[in-house]
Amino acid sequence: MTTASDEFQAPGGELFQWGPLWPGVLPDWITKPVLLIVLSAVAVCLVCRRAFGRPTLVPRGMQNLGEVGYLFVRDQIARPMIGADGDRWMPFLLPLFLFVLAMNLMGDVPVLQLPATSHFAMPLLLALVCYALYLVISIRTQGFVGYFRNIMFPPGLPVWVYAFYAPIELLQHLVLRPFTQSVRLFANMFAGHILLAFFATVAWWFLLERPTVAGFGLGVVGVLMSVLLTAFEIFVQVLQAYIFTLLAASYVGGALHPDH
Repeated sequence: MTTASDEFQAPGGELFQWGPLWPGVLPDWITKPVLLIVLSAVAVCLVCRRAFGRPTLVPRGMQNLGEVGYLFVRDQIARPMIGADGDRWMPFLLPLFLFVLAMNLMGDVPVLQLPATSHFAMPLLLALVCYALYLVISIRTQGFVGYFRNIMFPPGLPVWVYAFYAPIELLQHLVLRPFTQSVRLFANMFAGHILLAFFATVAWWFLLERPTVAGFGLGVVGVLMSVLLTAFEIFVQVLQAYIFTLLAASYVGGALHPDH
């Protein structure tokens, strides 16, 4: 007789369902994702303090790493997206990039092994913060009426086109922008974690839990794919932190320079 425990079961949504971290001792809302978010924030604060707290003329150690990160965000995100005002927004963009990156990389830390951004609430919250900033800057720069006039009724179009263009642009600016920014980050972290967990489970099951001659090859494939996917996932985690921050910078740039 074969029981459920004797059959290979691929990991699924249960990977992301975490209850209270310490029931009866800590509040119920303190779960593993919440812990990872806090650890990510603390890690970013410590890195920035070590890198920029007491800078020297000749950078060494953590200051070297910090300056590489600063120059990357400034030259690849802030200045291209915002322009001459890009440097003024580095105190917002650099911590945002590092925070998203740290939460993504939690999926590669032994024992922790869960990207905090694989829970939709966190990418959505960050996207809403970025978008709220965009709205505040836009309305302060263009005025309330001017902002909505610029996005819905740009000059130069035939009058009849505005009947279709205006509602589409309103929907795109008020709903789709924060939604797509958050979903892009969430979906990549969610799917990557599922794939990595699947091949790691294959390796564990066929090499350690239920080793057989027939399953040995599958177990080896699971190990190799786990290693390759871990390397690829790190690349995706960095890339998604870059894209998320790039979109945030593009919103700031669009708010400051609506004519562009």
